[in-house]
Amino acid sequence: MDKFEAMQALVSVVNAGTFTRAANLMNVPTSTVTRLVQTLEKELGVKLLHRTSRQLTLTQEGAAYYEGAVRVLEEINALDSSVTSASKSPRGRIKVELSGSAAYNLIIPKLPDFFARYPDVQVEMNIGNRAVDLIAENVDCVLRLGPLLSDTLIARPLGVLPLITCASPAYLERHGTPQHPETLEKSHTVIRMTSPRSGRDFTFELRRDGVLVEVKGGHQLSVNDSTAALAAGLAGLGVVTTYAFMIHPHVVSGALCRLFPDWEGDNIPVHIAYPVNRHLAQKVRVFIDWVASLFPLVG
Repeated sequence: MDKFEAMQALVSVVNAGTFTRAANLMNVPTSTVTRLVQTLEKELGVKLLHRTSRQLTLTQEGAAYYEGAVRVLEEINALDSSVTSASKSPRGRIKVELSGSAAYNLIIPKLPDFFARYPDVQVEMNIGNRAVDLIAENVDCVLRLGPLLSDTLIARPLGVLPLITCASPAYLERHGTPQHPETLEKSHTVIRMTSPRSGRDFTFELRRDGVLVEVKGGHQLSVNDSTAALAAGLAGLGVVTTYAFMIHPHVVSGALCRLFPDWEGDNIPVHIAYPVNRHLAQKVRVFIDWVASLFPLVG
């Protein structure tokens, strides 16, 4: 038995939750993963996993062995990286999770620069601001706009993204231009935003001289995506509050008019994060550093 391969199989099964999913991630038959774990158990003389038709759980001995195997594999990966990184440029595929607003407006337009620097790295993007299990889905890192909801991630803060409120000239021609945020609730329509993860309505607030006013009003349209909210605002469907970096080009072109410019909107935190128990490969590290370099330019 290849002990190293058997350790990898056990760790993959625990992280993925099933033998089949672990086999897919390792790109080997399920029978191979099953045989490796069974042979490891036989050699150790202990049962590592409780198997039922619905789930897998670690035994007490299995939990201790799993934790040790993770450390060993991380040390081996770190050793390999330290030897090869000095002489080789990053290469291979990385899997990234991020929201559509960040992908379309911040990351993808700048990717030519990244690929020019690292031509041997392939980026696989999953678009969506969902609560993804990075380990189970083999995701290397996630760019998250908004608060992080998991303590199993190592997060690198990148700053904050301001929100601003605006409307199209056609909408303002029909309904008038509000001079104070409080007037929105009485006589204006807003584009309602809901969380794609929880389904709850987002609340937006404006501040000036110690006064705090919530941006609210009647609504006809509710969306769970900031790009959709922007499209609705451009179509004149109501007052929209979203990221400043998305709105600015349309304010410059005249397609949108900023409302309440002397009021300060919310600032949304942004992080790039990766799993706690995963060694950060060189290809992932350079991508994270490159993404971080973009954010001083955002405003």
